[in-house]
Amino acid sequence: MATVAIDSLLQNPGLSFRPKVKVLLKPSRPLSCSRNRKLLFFRGACSCSFKPRREIHVVKASSTDTALIDTFDNSSSDDVLYKETFSVKRVEKVERKFFIRLDGSKDQLDWQLTVGCSLPGKWILHWGVSYIGDNGSEWDQPPEDMRPPGSVPIKDYAIETPLKRLSEGDMFHEVKIDFNSSFEIAAIHFVLKDEETGAWYQHRGRDFKVPLVDYLEDDGNMVGAKRGFGMWPGALGQFSNMRLKAEASPGTSQNNNSEPKDSKSKTKQLEGFYEEQPIVKEVSIDNIVSVAVRKSPDTAKNILYLETDIPGDVVVHWGVCRDDAKTWEIPAAPYPPETAAFKNKALRTLLQPKGTGNGSRALFTLDEELVGFLFVLKLDGNNWLKFKGNDFYIPLSGTSSIQGQHGESDTASEEISSKAYTDDIICEIRNLVSGLNSEKRQKTKTKEAQESILQEIEKLAAEAYSIFRSSVPTFSEEALLETEAPKPAVKISSGTGSGFEILCQGFNWESHKSGRWYMELKEKASEISSLGFTVIWLPPPTESVSPEGYMPKDLFNLNSRYGTIDELKELVKSLHEVGLKVLGDAVLNHRCAHFQNQNGVWNIFGGRLNWDDRAVVGDDPHFQGRGNKSSGDNFHAAPNIDHSQEFVRKDIKEWLQWLRDEIGYDGWRLDFVRGFWGGYVKDYVDASEPYFAVGEYWDSLSYTYGEMDHNQDAHRQRIIDWINATNGTAGAFDVTTKGILHSALGRCEFWRLSDQKGKPPGVLGWWPSRAVTFIENHDTGSTQGHWRFPGGKEMQGYAYILTHPGTPAVFYDHIFSHYRSEIAALISIRNRNKINCRSTVKIVKAERDVYAAIIDEKVAMKIGPGYYEPPSGSQRWSSALEGWDYKVWEAY
Repeated sequence: MATVAIDSLLQNPGLSFRPKVKVLLKPSRPLSCSRNRKLLFFRGACSCSFKPRREIHVVKASSTDTALIDTFDNSSSDDVLYKETFSVKRVEKVERKFFIRLDGSKDQLDWQLTVGCSLPGKWILHWGVSYIGDNGSEWDQPPEDMRPPGSVPIKDYAIETPLKRLSEGDMFHEVKIDFNSSFEIAAIHFVLKDEETGAWYQHRGRDFKVPLVDYLEDDGNMVGAKRGFGMWPGALGQFSNMRLKAEASPGTSQNNNSEPKDSKSKTKQLEGFYEEQPIVKEVSIDNIVSVAVRKSPDTAKNILYLETDIPGDVVVHWGVCRDDAKTWEIPAAPYPPETAAFKNKALRTLLQPKGTGNGSRALFTLDEELVGFLFVLKLDGNNWLKFKGNDFYIPLSGTSSIQGQHGESDTASEEISSKAYTDDIICEIRNLVSGLNSEKRQKTKTKEAQESILQEIEKLAAEAYSIFRSSVPTFSEEALLETEAPKPAVKISSGTGSGFEILCQGFNWESHKSGRWYMELKEKASEISSLGFTVIWLPPPTESVSPEGYMPKDLFNLNSRYGTIDELKELVKSLHEVGLKVLGDAVLNHRCAHFQNQNGVWNIFGGRLNWDDRAVVGDDPHFQGRGNKSSGDNFHAAPNIDHSQEFVRKDIKEWLQWLRDEIGYDGWRLDFVRGFWGGYVKDYVDASEPYFAVGEYWDSLSYTYGEMDHNQDAHRQRIIDWINATNGTAGAFDVTTKGILHSALGRCEFWRLSDQKGKPPGVLGWWPSRAVTFIENHDTGSTQGHWRFPGGKEMQGYAYILTHPGTPAVFYDHIFSHYRSEIAALISIRNRNKINCRSTVKIVKAERDVYAAIIDEKVAMKIGPGYYEPPSGSQRWSSALEGWDYKVWEAY
């Protein structure tokens, strides 16, 4: 967050707040939480440890306070020890309604679905249909005639249509979808997306479903079911009870019982409706907090002046400290007016309105021996405002320099330049999408050209996101004279890090048994780094009912079977020292309870996050939760957490931020993400800002009569859908690729490694930058062996994933085995040729007994017993590595 210095604190009488209508995607950085539960209040709103001093009573205003402020106003800049203006953001929630309306023509053949919204934003309807007779929950694209102007197809399963304003300057947006009863559509599905913020709006954690037939089951996300036009307001009431009934012929009616499927398609009953749904959007508002400190001319005191442009009642929750430990304590009197003690641990002062009526202020008189002034702001309700996630800290020492006096003209020009550059990227992406769509309709562009455009779009999007993530304001040289020079920021893309990551899984299913795994792994830190790994994934750190850590209980208790919290910190520090980023294994789907409810069911939690049964989903009969329905698949061994509850999400975000600060984790491996909506993952990733995040979305591939299908598009689409729900902020393990490698290597069917378009058949063929490829992990291999890779074929698997795009992950058991030297050689080849998560693949052979590909025109590889040698044309190749049924070449 930017810090802006001002020439004189009181030369800015016109302080005003600047609203920006957007969803606040990046909450403040995490705070350093106290381990004493009693010192936390309002669910961790303040992080400080306090040193109580004495009882304080409310202090009333006096004429002396006004005189002191006047004296401060008239002081010269030479008397000022410190002054700074902090830019802060606060969030206000705005609630409106959006409506869904279905009405029909007089002949009841033509129908129109309208979706409208009154909240400001750039709204997109992401929608699709299901047809009569379809089984399952997959969307399909609607007929061409049903798509409104401006619609863009999303792969082969959905449409995105922008909502348009009714008139210029109008805040109301809507879209109309026309369809005919002859289209044989069973339901229309949609979610609403605000393109400005990337926020998705669902119905109870699921897609909205508008049923167009009367036999569909209500799974909790239907809208308009059994509602007539009689509910419509105003003139719409005249259409009351209109229905469309596709009457069956007499002959067909007599056979309804014997032909139920045909009956469904011919007894379609449609009824108009009007329904409103609440929609809440967070509005981010920029404000400033200005602080100045000077010596008192009459006493041995420091005078601190604080003002802000935040409207309404603002309370300063404050204390002082006497050393660099920043331990809060209550200072000696006097205090500003309207000051009261908070549990003898801190003071709370209500800021007084400024004379101009714009903002509020207060004056604090402090002893000279005090080192610092600490505070947080409490706004209306229970909202707390900090600076970059931490308490505000104001140094009171006379040696503190006045913070930078630079102006804003240079930064303003840089912002304009950066905005112009990013606008160009956005424009280029839009042109590519428009061109691809129009050419696709005309069917004049080759598949190769379309794929090339899609790859270019992803590269441009990654570049734009890299600019966004790296656009941290820099301070002037003067302001950094007494501080350590900052390291240059690494440009990263959420979910993929730098794009050159190689992941090591740092444990197996048995690692907990020694009781000192953290210390054992610490001894191997340098060795793992020397092999070329850049990221290491550690086991779940929390107290757990199961020793492996996947049945967590008290999330803030990090003493586990793998070691103590102090040993974990020591391990992470050692891993960082050898250049490894560290992923924590976060189990967010479920949590084991501490206590039973009145029915003897374990659904009451203890520890710091002492949730009750409202935190448990309401559709798992095993644990009798009072929450909403699950937004994913239930894990029946433990209570599934209801992530739609705001207090749950708030606590989880606080926990993740605490792990980042307290332990030093750089990112997350997210367990069992099938259990809850990916949009919640986006919320958690935005809050904790990991360098790298990957989710475990594991379900079954497609089989026919026990044999794996060649086409696994439906399987990888489910993984892609989850990544999409996270807005691309997390990658996912490429389970599709692992499964296909099983059949290809185990049955000598290497033709499976090319899809119908000649691309890799897994997630890495569709979204390589979000695909984390692997062949084994603690679940599939180790002593569990749930889905063990074909024996003896492991190095062929690694020859594939370590030369291909995506982010490869290597299992601990394979690193410290006889495969070690071959794995190290493959990693060296990958790093030497700068193969990354977005590298291009040209599949040159995919036959029964051999698969071969060329990657980035730099590396050629083959696996399988069949023959292949790279072409010896203008490009020359040399053998780099060879093993049992695999070989790798490098270009020279």
